[in-house]
Amino acid sequence: MHASLLRWLPFLAWPRPTSDTLVADARAGFTLGLILVPQAVAYAMLAGMPPITGLYAALIPPVISVLFGSCQLLGAGPVALTSMLVAGSLSGLAWAGSPRWVELAIWLSLIAGAIQILVGMLRLGMIVNFLPATVVGAFTQAAAVLIVLSQLPAMLGLDGRAVADLYQSARYADIAFSVDWAGFAFGVGTLVFLLALKKYSKRMPVVLGAALVCGIVSWLTGYGAKGGAVVGALPAGLPDFAVPAFLSWEDYRALLPAAAVIAIVSFVEALSSAKTISRSNRQRWDEDQEFIGQGLAKLTSAFSGAFPVSASFSRSALNLYVGARTGWSALFAFVCVLVSLLFLTPAIAHLPKAFLAAVIVVPVMNLVQPAFFVRLWRTSRPEAVIAVITAIATLISAPQLQWGVLVGFILSLSYFMYGRAHPRIIEVGVHEDGTLRDRARFALGALAPDVLAVRMDAALSFVTATPLEHFIMTRVRADPSIKRVLIYAGPINSIDTTGVDTLSYLVGNLREQGVEVYLAGLKKQVEDVLVASGAMAIIAPGNLFRTEREAIHSLVLPAGAAAQAH
Repeated sequence: MHASLLRWLPFLAWPRPTSDTLVADARAGFTLGLILVPQAVAYAMLAGMPPITGLYAALIPPVISVLFGSCQLLGAGPVALTSMLVAGSLSGLAWAGSPRWVELAIWLSLIAGAIQILVGMLRLGMIVNFLPATVVGAFTQAAAVLIVLSQLPAMLGLDGRAVADLYQSARYADIAFSVDWAGFAFGVGTLVFLLALKKYSKRMPVVLGAALVCGIVSWLTGYGAKGGAVVGALPAGLPDFAVPAFLSWEDYRALLPAAAVIAIVSFVEALSSAKTISRSNRQRWDEDQEFIGQGLAKLTSAFSGAFPVSASFSRSALNLYVGARTGWSALFAFVCVLVSLLFLTPAIAHLPKAFLAAVIVVPVMNLVQPAFFVRLWRTSRPEAVIAVITAIATLISAPQLQWGVLVGFILSLSYFMYGRAHPRIIEVGVHEDGTLRDRARFALGALAPDVLAVRMDAALSFVTATPLEHFIMTRVRADPSIKRVLIYAGPINSIDTTGVDTLSYLVGNLREQGVEVYLAGLKKQVEDVLVASGAMAIIAPGNLFRTEREAIHSLVLPAGAAAQAH
């Protein structure tokens, strides 16, 4: 099949289903769908959206993600982190749950999806590598803490706004009297139930079991009719697929940065899931194609009147665990959501909001891992500091969580540039194994009495050229006996215009002072640039050595020292 056709329609490369694979996919898909339904409703409320939009986001977008992505077993749909980013991004622009809020969330999904599709089509999937895992991990953990804190009032049967008012007025004792004890029982009971059966959650749809129990008890006791916080009436039927009305330019400018963060962060979540799946089933995946699949899923969610979706790590892991073989499992999960939309919305209406809060809290608690920072501290203290600052910035900037990612990215980029601006430049001597090694580390003598041998472990660029120049010139000025300078260029993988100019200056300036410059171990790509720029012409032919061994034999004096290099 033509490669270009598979790029646009990757599902055509799916293996032909068999009775065995269909049975396995049906079992996995129905299991996933039964868990997805209550989670979708919960994550919609986390995003500040009407509960029904969660089911809209869980209907067709997961199928589109699998059809046009590269990883068939990704469990896409509404997820906690992306929902929290939506809520934070729109905070201050509209009231949660209002038509204006829904309109902005739809456009947030459209813009984020368009960004992902553009990245995938331009084959720029490597852009995710510019967001370090340390920053993503710290941001995810801080966001997880915020998600848990945001759901605690509802899970404990409290009205968040009422609690805030009582707290501000220092009426702390009244907070206990404002507890809805029935809601407390639903929320805490669900929390205990899900945590107690956590180890069985991959074999049994325990979330569905909790939903059935809470829904039935709520219905039998008339919890909602008595003023309890429940999901409430939901419209039955399929979503109205439509193109949203256009916004003002000011709205687009306000949404664009948040949409970019959602596009990158949500893809990093999908990336981690795809890597896990590909390593388990030994199937190759394509990050550019996955960008396209995730982007199309977001567009589909927007046209469904819903909010941005992403791949869920927990649902993807569950899909793999229960034996899904191909992308057909997403179609069986689609059936579960479709049945829920058509026939089960009256039953979903009785679900207590305290139950939904617990459904959000339990999987998110797994993301909070303080050991992450401990491991970082042991491995790299600068990165650990960046991670801690990222987490603090995320917590402080809430609900505008995108600022936490931005702070972490800027700090990581600054640390990266600082490291590149301070390359490792050392004097080398002849080691007993016949190679050029660090003189200070191995207590080696000079290559020869009049030779300064230098090695730089970095590219020769506008960032590193000046440190190399200063290093060599400082040594030459400090020791008048130096008449020859050897630059061992083996570790130099690339050179730019500034590097060429600096090398030319060193050769010319040192030659005027009676000091010759020698080069050894030039890589082809570096030599090609020097030849093309004309800089190679100013280096005497006898001053170039292909290997460090040639340089040692030619520069070491007396001859006995050369014999030592054998």
